[in-house]
Amino acid sequence: MMNATELFQQLTGSAPERVWSAPGRANLIGEHTDYNEGFVLPFAIEHRTHAAVGRRSDNIIRVASTFDPNPVEVALVELPALFGGAPGEAVSSGAVPEWAAYPLGVAWAALARADAKHDDVAGLDIAINSEVPVGAGLSSSAAIEGATAGAIDDVWGLGLTLLDMAKIGRTAENHAVGAPTGIMDQVSSLMGETDAATFLDCRTLETQEVELGFAREGLKILVIDTKVKHAHSTGGYRERRESCEKGARELGVSSLRDITVGDLDRARSVLDDVTFRRVAHIVTENQRVLDTVDTLRAEGPRAIGGLLVASHVSMRDDFEISVPELDTAVTAALEAGAIGARMTGGGFGGAAIAVVEADKLAATKEAVASAFARAGFVEPHQFTVTPSHGLLRDA
Repeated sequence: MMNATELFQQLTGSAPERVWSAPGRANLIGEHTDYNEGFVLPFAIEHRTHAAVGRRSDNIIRVASTFDPNPVEVALVELPALFGGAPGEAVSSGAVPEWAAYPLGVAWAALARADAKHDDVAGLDIAINSEVPVGAGLSSSAAIEGATAGAIDDVWGLGLTLLDMAKIGRTAENHAVGAPTGIMDQVSSLMGETDAATFLDCRTLETQEVELGFAREGLKILVIDTKVKHAHSTGGYRERRESCEKGARELGVSSLRDITVGDLDRARSVLDDVTFRRVAHIVTENQRVLDTVDTLRAEGPRAIGGLLVASHVSMRDDFEISVPELDTAVTAALEAGAIGARMTGGGFGGAAIAVVEADKLAATKEAVASAFARAGFVEPHQFTVTPSHGLLRDA
């Protein structure tokens, strides 16, 4: 597969002005807490998306991807009409392919945030290539958004901060694509650091770097991609978010961030069973994130296994976003000696992660593959990820 620079040269006949890249992310713990103004602890991974960009002489923005042989062109002046709907509504309505809605949505949101007009900036050609697995819960979408935002900010001179870019990516995902996600993916993709996680308070958007110590301790992070594809813009994700909003409303708070573990007995008496279990996951997951940060700092990564497992159980039983393949992956990894394991990402498919001793990695992968074979599942794609740096200018 050609890289972004080669695709740009094929598209335009010339070299790009700039090439930027942003990584996917894995979430160590803190699932579905982001849009509830809670806490998350993700880390950037080494798999990246690259965006090669150059200015045009007209007001057209043209995007091309190695995913699709057909470039997509839109006039800059048309972007507001294309993407100006309410959050969670896929206002593009098929007017452009979904992959193209990400970079085009970023361009629209960047212009709006920087208060720039379409006649203030040049048209652009953007060529995108990604090595982030799609549909595996590793946020290939945030990687596209981050790489595009970095490239656009550079060429257009918008002066955006990393947090500005994260907000732009979230806006693009909410409005242009119609996925009602929070801001965790964008922040972790843009702000990641080597062998560290990003502790994000999704209410204040304050971040702290948390050393993971996996490399120091001889630990590997195994990703088990079940190959069960998911899509955030489909119903399950939206239903969970609506349940959380209903729970907060019936408990009289603006978001579930304001509910603590000590409030759950009262919540049980107020809410119907399904809504209570959705709320219980969010509340206990927030506490698990805080406990994981404290444990990493006080005791190191070998002590967090129980918190990871408890997170998976909560997602399986209370939030009901796991699938049999994810449960099989977690169970097999733990039985093979993993320190901890859990599904990661939005759920309904995607991947699980396991923290594994380096000398047990091969045996763990073999145990997982055997468990999938016994269950009659498609063989999973297993690979390690390394906590890595966020947004970079490559050329």
